[in-house]
Amino acid sequence: MSAPTARLGRLLSLVPYFQAHPGISIEDAAADWGVSAKQLREDVKLLTYCGLPGYGPAELIDVDFDALDEGFVRITFDADLDRPLRLTAKEALALSVALQALSDTPGVADTAVIARALAKIEAAAGGSIDGSTVAVSVDESVRFIPLLHRAVADGRALSLRYYTATRDESGERVVDPLRVFEMDGRTYLQAWCRQAEGVRVFRADRIEDATLLEEPARPPADLELPELSEGIYRPASDHLLVTLRLSPRFAWVADYYPHESLEADGEELRLTLRVADPAWLRSLVLGAAGGVTVLEPTTLAADIRNEARAALSRYAAL
Repeated sequence: MSAPTARLGRLLSLVPYFQAHPGISIEDAAADWGVSAKQLREDVKLLTYCGLPGYGPAELIDVDFDALDEGFVRITFDADLDRPLRLTAKEALALSVALQALSDTPGVADTAVIARALAKIEAAAGGSIDGSTVAVSVDESVRFIPLLHRAVADGRALSLRYYTATRDESGERVVDPLRVFEMDGRTYLQAWCRQAEGVRVFRADRIEDATLLEEPARPPADLELPELSEGIYRPASDHLLVTLRLSPRFAWVADYYPHESLEADGEELRLTLRVADPAWLRSLVLGAAGGVTVLEPTTLAADIRNEARAALSRYAAL
């Protein structure tokens, strides 16, 4: 909004504001309107050139200049501009949508306060909007992000229900938030997981529910945040060492995952990498239809082979 347009909107609302706050100081009023005291004083003086048709001394808005010289505002004649402007349907709808979005975003604001504000807006709009006029839904992939930021800023623990894609299951856990960051177009929470007793990274769009707890976060005092410049996942020496054979159409696995060695084997690749959770590897192999084969360890290869046979037998029984 341009400065002249913003000023016009302010001028139209100042008279009912000052009538509702008789004798308010210039400093307090300026703070309410988000302008300087100098600007508001100029606005008040400009009001005295406005009024009813005829625009003679008796029709113009009148201000107590003695009070103004002392730093206070008192309107002595309001020219019948004592009622606040009514919201247009468009303005009321915009406010309603914004407040409903806030209400649906966990941890951002008091829902009871929002409900009261919505009721006032509907009343101010003169019935041009109501609860059935618009339905607002917050994108599930981002709805908990404000709550995650608040947990980090306030140093409070979070209770999460989180979907783990590699195991295709959801679980409850309490975490101590460390930081929120973005990488490759996604938002993540890095936190100390009390269940795993270690630092874990949670994708915001896989958080199914989150509750900000009253208790403070309490990660280990000597904890150092892992470096993220080389990616989210960093293999550790105690992770399972796995060797895979990749067909050409699964060569992308070598580009996507950090690995310890990569060798060509004819048209195929032989890849060695460390795996923190073998569950994702099981899903990859079972869904690859022979394009990915586990060579080592043989126990993991046997487990996946037996799982595949069990799945095939269930299909045969249909």
